[in-house]
Amino acid sequence: MPQSHIRRYLRHGTMPQLSVLEAVLRHKNFSRAAEEQFLAQPTVSIQLKKLSEMIGLPLVEQIGRQVYPTEAGKYTLEATQKIFKILSELEGQLSQIRNLGSGGIRLAVGNAAKYFAPRLLADFATSYPDIDLSLQIHNRTTLINRLNANEDDLYIFANPPESADYVRLALFPNKIAVFCRYDHPLVGRKGIHFKTIAEEPFLVREVGSGTRMMMNDLFQAHQILPKVRMQLSTNEAIKQAIISGLGISLMSKYTLGLDTDEPKLATLDIIDLPKAGYWYLVYPSGKHLSPIALAFIDLIRNQAKQLVADHLLD
Repeated sequence: MPQSHIRRYLRHGTMPQLSVLEAVLRHKNFSRAAEEQFLAQPTVSIQLKKLSEMIGLPLVEQIGRQVYPTEAGKYTLEATQKIFKILSELEGQLSQIRNLGSGGIRLAVGNAAKYFAPRLLADFATSYPDIDLSLQIHNRTTLINRLNANEDDLYIFANPPESADYVRLALFPNKIAVFCRYDHPLVGRKGIHFKTIAEEPFLVREVGSGTRMMMNDLFQAHQILPKVRMQLSTNEAIKQAIISGLGISLMSKYTLGLDTDEPKLATLDIIDLPKAGYWYLVYPSGKHLSPIALAFIDLIRNQAKQLVADHLLD
């Protein structure tokens, strides 16, 4: 909020008048300043008079044919030059942002997205090496809180909130899988029904996570209660618990990453799992996306499908 003693500068259209003052004192001549400013000479005089009246002190004095600053004029000119320098630097920075030359993008994603989000950012950084990149990884509850507080530029959800307050752009499929240890008795069996695995001890994420919500929805659709053996706070912890033989789990296929196969883990052939959902790019409705954010959206909507297609569709 501007302080009371500078409000008069904001009310009286001071910038054009300061520009006139700077030109007059730089040329030390009204006529040359008027030509530069594309103004009539009387208009230049009127603008300087209004500026002097607003400040409350004379700013220039004419001796012979040359114009000189008064003491107040010297201070005003010095401040004007600083203001114009700052505005020039600002315009340079904004120009770079408009042309994607600099600036940054803040991306926040769900836990399972941590395996592909860095890939997306890496591809973007290759095309725009001077852009500052930030990646935040959270569970669904925290991600929604950040979305509501507009703390980041863009968000990636596996299960975004449904509301007119958000824009949701479907990116690519989010295939779910039932993971177990490699030596589980059901490994290799074809056409397993969901009711069969419902008898198994389940390892689950904490309440509030997107993975837990997805699992709960699936069990509710089958009107079955899961046999929860253990609740864990990260997908990596669940992975290690499966390897230790503590149970099975239902998670996004991305939980294992995109590149490496874990020899101690296997997926079961469940015939009545729902079709793949989607990963969504989300941002608040009404948000003014920067050119950088728009370029990132364009990249992930056109390139990310190919990045993950082989992993998802095998």
